[in-house]
Amino acid sequence: MGQTFAEKILSSKAGRTVVPGEIVEVEPDVAMSHDNTAAISGIFRKIGVEKIARPDIHVVILDHAAPAPNEIIAANHKVVREFVAEQGIERFHDINTGICHQVMCEKGYVLPGMVAVGSDSHSCMYGAMGAFGTGIGRSEMAVVFATGRLWFRVPESIKVELTGTMPKGVTSKDLMLKIAKAIGTDGAIYKMLEFTGPLIGRLSIAQRMIFPNMSVEIGAKGGFVEPDDAMEAWLRERTDASWEVIRPDTDAEYEQTHTFDCTDLEPQVATPHDVDRAFDVSEVKGVKVDHLMLGTCCNGRLEDFEVTARILKGKKISPGVRFLALPASMNIYLEALKLGYIQTLIEAGVVVMNPGCGPCMGAHEGILAPGEVALTTSNRNFKGRMGCKEADIYLGSPATVAASALTGHITDHRETGWLDEE
Repeated sequence: MGQTFAEKILSSKAGRTVVPGEIVEVEPDVAMSHDNTAAISGIFRKIGVEKIARPDIHVVILDHAAPAPNEIIAANHKVVREFVAEQGIERFHDINTGICHQVMCEKGYVLPGMVAVGSDSHSCMYGAMGAFGTGIGRSEMAVVFATGRLWFRVPESIKVELTGTMPKGVTSKDLMLKIAKAIGTDGAIYKMLEFTGPLIGRLSIAQRMIFPNMSVEIGAKGGFVEPDDAMEAWLRERTDASWEVIRPDTDAEYEQTHTFDCTDLEPQVATPHDVDRAFDVSEVKGVKVDHLMLGTCCNGRLEDFEVTARILKGKKISPGVRFLALPASMNIYLEALKLGYIQTLIEAGVVVMNPGCGPCMGAHEGILAPGEVALTTSNRNFKGRMGCKEADIYLGSPATVAASALTGHITDHRETGWLDEE
């Protein structure tokens, strides 16, 4: 019997054949932590080890509350800066770089065939690079600091086959919300999702990143997209490192298989307060919104800014709404500036902010007020996610968010006519 991707890569790292449910100890190829490195370093020191076992595998990125919104977080950032200098962690990126997961991918830190862990749940996004990417806790990362090793339970795997041709104006964000509704927020707990099928090759790299990124929203340990020529070419533009692609066997056994034909897929909107409460936009349009946001590690990439700029070009956002836009990295910010997208957004009334996670997690920058309604390109909409437990959060694609900003209520972007201008 063949092996799934998760079984195959963990067998390779363990040096023997492993099976689902088995506990294995492996050496991660790369380990990412962000602002929470301050807390992790404290746990690390309690272990009684003076020096990190392998500084070369660690990447530290300040992004969650950056720049620091208060004295406590500023002090934490100071601890992180001092810790990485003391421990010889060379791959450190301060507040001027971007959201950790985007930075990890665009700088070529995560490559096919790697085991990549991060002290952040959306580290599963690294599966878009052909890696075994997964989030771990702070205590677990402290152990990686101290030993360079970590244990895993080998996950069962679910195959998600994507077929059909995406309708004009419909994106992988819409499709992932549909997948979340079908499988449920607890439908893939500690499973590895393998996204496959003919649709994958027709999607941009940015579009593919959505699937692993949001795998954790339905409980998964991680998500995987098998690299193709386009993905490998994307990586070669960013690194001269070598890698070995690990592919699942054709006769691998899966716990479940789901097939999604996107041919008739409509734009989706996830309603409060769970990602799996997704509906066709036609079923929820008209809901008044107060706050809109473009960005996060899910939809803050260049093509997301391009679509938003096209919809807003020469127009103004509706009076009474706020629209924040955060590029996923400084590299994306610079490209969006060069291409005129940033100017278009600002002229439309959008507040363009530095790359970071602040509004998404409710740390600072754009916290909601009680009774307000937000529509965002983020990946989570549970109560309190954007800083207020008495606010409602809806999720949609960049096009849906942009069109809704013009009307002040949830809108089917296909009705604005922007697609006819292509």
